[in-house]
Amino acid sequence: MNSSKRKRTLAVLATAASAAMALTACSSGSSGSGSGGSGSAKAGAAVYNAGNTSRINPSTATGGTETYELSSTPDSMDPGNTYYDYMWDFSRLYARALTTFAPTPGSKSLTLQPDLATGLGVASNNDKTWTYTIRAGLKFSNGLPITSADVKYAVERSNFAPAVLSNGPTYFNNLLVQNTTAYQGPYKDPKGGLNSIQTPNATTIVFNLSQPFADFDYLVSMPQTAPVPQADDTGANYVKNIISSGPYMFKSYTDGQGAVLVKNPNWTQASDPIRHQYANEIDVKFNVAQTTIDQDLIHGNATMDLGGTGIAPSTQATVLLSPTEKANLDDTPSGMLAYTAISENVAPFNNVHCREAVEYGIDKLSVQTAAGGNVHGDIATTILPPTVTGYTPFNLYPSTGNQGADTADGLASAKAQLALCGQPNGFTTNIAARSDRPGEVAMAEAVQASLAKVGITVNIKQYTSGEYFQDYAGSPAYVHSHDLGLMMMAWAADWPSGYGFLDQILAGNTIKPSGNTNLSELNDPVINNLLNSAIATPDVATRTVDWGTIDKDAMADAGIVPLLYRKDLLYRPSNATNVFVNESYGMYDYANIGLNQ
Repeated sequence: MNSSKRKRTLAVLATAASAAMALTACSSGSSGSGSGGSGSAKAGAAVYNAGNTSRINPSTATGGTETYELSSTPDSMDPGNTYYDYMWDFSRLYARALTTFAPTPGSKSLTLQPDLATGLGVASNNDKTWTYTIRAGLKFSNGLPITSADVKYAVERSNFAPAVLSNGPTYFNNLLVQNTTAYQGPYKDPKGGLNSIQTPNATTIVFNLSQPFADFDYLVSMPQTAPVPQADDTGANYVKNIISSGPYMFKSYTDGQGAVLVKNPNWTQASDPIRHQYANEIDVKFNVAQTTIDQDLIHGNATMDLGGTGIAPSTQATVLLSPTEKANLDDTPSGMLAYTAISENVAPFNNVHCREAVEYGIDKLSVQTAAGGNVHGDIATTILPPTVTGYTPFNLYPSTGNQGADTADGLASAKAQLALCGQPNGFTTNIAARSDRPGEVAMAEAVQASLAKVGITVNIKQYTSGEYFQDYAGSPAYVHSHDLGLMMMAWAADWPSGYGFLDQILAGNTIKPSGNTNLSELNDPVINNLLNSAIATPDVATRTVDWGTIDKDAMADAGIVPLLYRKDLLYRPSNATNVFVNESYGMYDYANIGLNQ
């Protein structure tokens, strides 16, 4: 996920050299994986890191207005057109997918449970046919019944109309059996439909796949399966009038500014085992400076930082030194990999040795420092993070202390690769980063400084995060024409398996003209075939080994430079109830946040 991830790409935090130094000192020796006293806290108590494993301020109190603030704008609030993980988390308030992750603290949050459906999928035909039954009697916020046809339409619009809805993953496109004549999506073919999705009655939906796919229950947990009534769909403008299937519905939405959600009167608690209607209203504000968000959280003027990327280092340096404020912090393993993607179609990176020069040259310790210290993540050497099934530790591009060109061995290795790629004196390239994510820019600056020592001149190009994948880094044509040889990226698993992490950033058939997440444009037949064969393998142990093999193959291709297994320092205000980290999203679970009244 981007973000994006989810499934969800997000930048690391704002940073300054002095704040980073203070933060590193404060966090010395901390792994950030639940340490810091949470084990001694009583259930529900506000203690440092307690929210990683416990529900903080448990309550069934209702009423009040919650405020969510975001330092940028989302790619979209349309559940069928988003790939940021925070939007997958937040969209559950108004969009019910067929399945979802359990709203509970700790590792149990990685468990799937039925949501719109009455149960998990019934697989047949060697895992190529999956059948779901939708709960009876459900209604949209406009009072109309929710049917299986609405789920089918949601999948068709979100996956087969890339010219209209360009964000989001491409799993369904590649898995569903195509019509005899290629289906062009509902906007070009409004009277047609995809034959491989069948709706024999109002509560049954059947997916027919071109190959066995063992993770399909995970796939339908994405908001792309949240129902959309075709009569109300206005394509790219649907975001301005989303019809809700969850406990909240849109009262208003304003591009670039935010949205207001209120209770959906057609939702019933009896129909929904996942959520509650605790708040009366949820106000969402876009483009709020991160430091302002931090202060709003600390003073109880904001309920949640929607982006879930954590507080800024300028705030951290103060808050970590205050026992009272530190008790409201969770240093959360996000499940994300922060990395630099290398475009294999931008010269001279079409030569693997030029890519390997970058792999050897980047000083990852300086990148970690720029991110705000080890509280923001451990230095990474693999694509799969330790939280994902299939992870195996290895390092194909070693240097002393992972300091790259700052060490004699790292510099020598990078220089040797430059000679092999015919660029012994180095070359010039550009690196993309998100302008509204100062921490990502700071990390890009660390990459820039490292590679300068190798002889590679890097110019930083900044773009807004809301359009980063739609128009810039995620548009191969733009990348090629603007020589974006390097791109800052962060990625979390769309679901917690090797396939859910790797496919959308490595598979050749995921490359698309807009909203692309395979930024390296890797299209290796060996990796493509192994991804397909592994997910079709019924044996879990065999699949797990395959994910590790793919990781090593992709690292040998040198299209991705792993930087950090990311952690985020999240702040939970004292007046927020039912706060805990959902490990599936790597941030606070937004489904049941309430307020102390």
